[in-house]
Amino acid sequence: MNTSIEKKQDTAEAVYFLSDLIGTKVLNGYDNIGKLRDIAIKEQGKVPIVTHFIIHRPYGYKPLLIPWDRVASIGLKRIILDLDSFARFEEDSKESQVLLKDHILDKKVIDMDDNEIDVVYDVKLVHRNKMLYITDVDFSRYALFKRLGLISLMNLLFSGTKLLKKDTLSWSYVQPLPEHIGSFKGNVKLNVLKENLTEIPPVDLADILEELSGEQRLALFNQLETEHASDTLEEIEPRVQRELISSIKKERAAELINDMSPAQAADILSILPASDADEILGLIDKENAQKIQFMLDKHDETINNFAVTNFIKLPPGTRVSHVLEQYRDIAKDKDEIMYLYIVDAKDTLLGVVDLKEVVKADVDDALETIMTTNVIDLRPDNTLIEAAEMFSRYSFRAIPVTDENHVILGVIPYRDIMNLKHRFL
Repeated sequence: MNTSIEKKQDTAEAVYFLSDLIGTKVLNGYDNIGKLRDIAIKEQGKVPIVTHFIIHRPYGYKPLLIPWDRVASIGLKRIILDLDSFARFEEDSKESQVLLKDHILDKKVIDMDDNEIDVVYDVKLVHRNKMLYITDVDFSRYALFKRLGLISLMNLLFSGTKLLKKDTLSWSYVQPLPEHIGSFKGNVKLNVLKENLTEIPPVDLADILEELSGEQRLALFNQLETEHASDTLEEIEPRVQRELISSIKKERAAELINDMSPAQAADILSILPASDADEILGLIDKENAQKIQFMLDKHDETINNFAVTNFIKLPPGTRVSHVLEQYRDIAKDKDEIMYLYIVDAKDTLLGVVDLKEVVKADVDDALETIMTTNVIDLRPDNTLIEAAEMFSRYSFRAIPVTDENHVILGVIPYRDIMNLKHRFL
């Protein structure tokens, strides 16, 4: 891929992604005049063409709306314009113009007929025959991690998996956008089915479900696997949670509730009518139901019932290389995956390692050489108020619960204490 091309002389094809171009320095000749803020397009034939670049200039100067034929060259480090003066280009984008960053990027993409969903994380542009075309939209996790600046981390943790697959879809599958795009607040729609719903993070699915109609929401939710549906349900606002639980069979609701930690389950059941909550509790694991009922009845009791037991425990001699290579298996089905708890043969807590420290460490290091030994922990008889105060003070994502001999009994996740919608605190 060329990083800079003269438009009037180009013969080869150059490929760009919107996330790389936005914010690029813009020059007029040798003078730095601002940065690329957005790109205006016009739908023409199978793929749109770029019509204007919108340039952001320093405070006090009006933005520039630059026609494509005034762009001399385009690259990932600089864009060069060919202007004799700025005056006639000093205006913002027009309401009728389709803007890639403002109107397409980060839009939810929905095929309403089949309720298949995605999010546009990037847009692919191709420079060919002196024109700049929009050819694809990018829904991949790779594009998301790239936007977040996490590609190096993801390559380390998930090398060789489909998670980082570069996956784009031709623009020809995108339905025509609204004529008056300036007032467009909706979602971009596709003409085809998209990838499996299991690829969409629960937090994104929750946002999408909240915006759908009740019938569409239920149709989509019923397509989810139990674990994914359970995780998504936790992220949805209480009103929509109540509607979904009321719309599905009680057996299905019990299956989802049983897949949650007791605190998360109590959080959701607390918003339901008592009769519905009781019926669901009667269908789930007895021991789990007792813990949930205890939380519903006792708002100021100890934290013992809030502890999850599915967390990562490893011996001190474990090598960093082993964690990096086997992390997906190590973290599978765990409720807390960002901390590694280092224990001896009797489960005595020796130290804690943050996953970020594992990524930074030498692959030959043993966990005992990088662990934090001054561990902040809780006792089973600590109260919810005390746990909340500790989370506020230290900003941990989770805190271990240990007995008087420092044997680890469980882990309290931040969200189970601090984000409880039913206001235990």
